[in-house]
Amino acid sequence: MAEPRTLITGRGLVESPRWHDGRLYFADWTAGEVIALEPDGTPEVIARVDSLPLCIAWLPGGRLLLVDSARERLLRREADGSLVTHAGLAGLGGGWNDVVADGRGGVYVDRIGFDMLSGAEPAPGGVAYVGPDGSAREVATGLTFANGMALTADGSTLIVADSYAGRLMGYDVEPGGGLSGARVWADLGGGVPDGICLDAEGAVWYADVPNRRCVRVREGGRVTRTVELDRGGFACELGGADGATLFITAAEWRGVPEMVPPGTGCVLSVPVDVPAARR
Repeated sequence: MAEPRTLITGRGLVESPRWHDGRLYFADWTAGEVIALEPDGTPEVIARVDSLPLCIAWLPGGRLLLVDSARERLLRREADGSLVTHAGLAGLGGGWNDVVADGRGGVYVDRIGFDMLSGAEPAPGGVAYVGPDGSAREVATGLTFANGMALTADGSTLIVADSYAGRLMGYDVEPGGGLSGARVWADLGGGVPDGICLDAEGAVWYADVPNRRCVRVREGGRVTRTVELDRGGFACELGGADGATLFITAAEWRGVPEMVPPGTGCVLSVPVDVPAARR
């Protein structure tokens, strides 16, 4: 089985990898940068936002969305590289984290529900839906630490990593973006899911910080493959020319407040047997 290959290193807390139009994009939360990585490993900084978290997603038509958690809003990158407000999230809670677009102009954004960086006690978070018109409303609650999200290929199910509960939650997607039918999609036992992605067989890959690995799991919890890492796995994404490369953002994790020592963040790649889901 192939070992992970290092594509870039020397970064900070790296997160939110996204494959788009032949390049891998990811965010360096320490630097407040969104970076596009060429196949040869050459990086290009395409946006700067002083926010932690700082997650990204692609809208239909190719516009990039960024979660500006610090100012409780979604930003949209225009063709000229400028950033404009796509939607406001104020009044729906705080701690905005991951984001996923539904392919119809709508967007799901989740939040952790407490200020982790200040050492606050954990409190339940949830998921908001931002419609194509920019309106935002809460559509799910009760997640102990809402983290990575992914939509199934047919758009019928949203899967959310609930890190502190060690599980993946599944929700039925309703017309208009609402969520119903909350259920445990997979109990991960000792797994701590962070960023996730889906493959063409409907299995989820999840990155795991404390266990230093990425894991492929089927609905119901059956593990089919594990990629061991030498540092915490923060997120993963399937992409590459044939969709069969797993990209992993990883870094050393020392907890709050130190978090990630400078220079330990890296982006890795490893070949897999099942390619990315296509929506």
